[in-house]
Amino acid sequence: MDVTRQRELARHLASLRRERRQQSGLAEPLVPPDADTAYRIARMVEEELGWDVIGWKIAGMKAGLQRQLRTNAPIYGRVFAPLIKASPASVEHANQCSPIPEVEYQARLGTDLPPRTKPYTIEEVGDAVASLHPGIELAECRFIHDAAFPPMPAILADGAGSGSIVLGDAIADWRDRDIANQDVLLNCNCTMRRRGTAAAAIDHPIVPLTWLANELSRTGIGLKAGQTISTGTLTGMLRPKAGETTSLISARSEP
Repeated sequence: MDVTRQRELARHLASLRRERRQQSGLAEPLVPPDADTAYRIARMVEEELGWDVIGWKIAGMKAGLQRQLRTNAPIYGRVFAPLIKASPASVEHANQCSPIPEVEYQARLGTDLPPRTKPYTIEEVGDAVASLHPGIELAECRFIHDAAFPPMPAILADGAGSGSIVLGDAIADWRDRDIANQDVLLNCNCTMRRRGTAAAAIDHPIVPLTWLANELSRTGIGLKAGQTISTGTLTGMLRPKAGETTSLISARSEP
């Protein structure tokens, strides 16, 4: 896929984002051949939009979700301003692109993690976290989930399904708490629809964050202080209906 085609797809995906609309399928010449090409196009989408990157999303840390997502590795995407909102927040369903609410831990960085030759350790990345929050990611996709849904590289070019993030209050004592085994519940219209833990889904929020720090270091991008990273769904993927109210509950574990 030459640079001209890459730029063509980037411009098209940027237009879909600006116009908040979806399409069915993607012409074969515009489907990226692999993940590295797709991520280069995602960076071009950022350039085309001219929007600030205020965070990142991670998905598919473990094999089960990777199978659902049709990938063999974790994936990531940019979160653009002003799509991080403080809880409580509301969005208009009609202005979302097939939103999928997912309960996640979201880490806000207090220190840059710039590109470097040496891999980051989990301890270094944990020390860079200023605060950890429970919250909900509203994942979106510019492609309609129909029979023409394109291969995963096209989804990566679109930001790996990045949409809005609703950020809960910071967990004051998260470093001293058994965050990994704390139950989280996803409710729709006051009815529990999903339950999960970080231990089952992502091991611990700092594990995917360390993976992302090293991926972005490898590609020369890096992470910046002030960015918020949504570390991966704890409750799987759930498609809401217009008018539903979605909320999360954390069952507090003992320190």
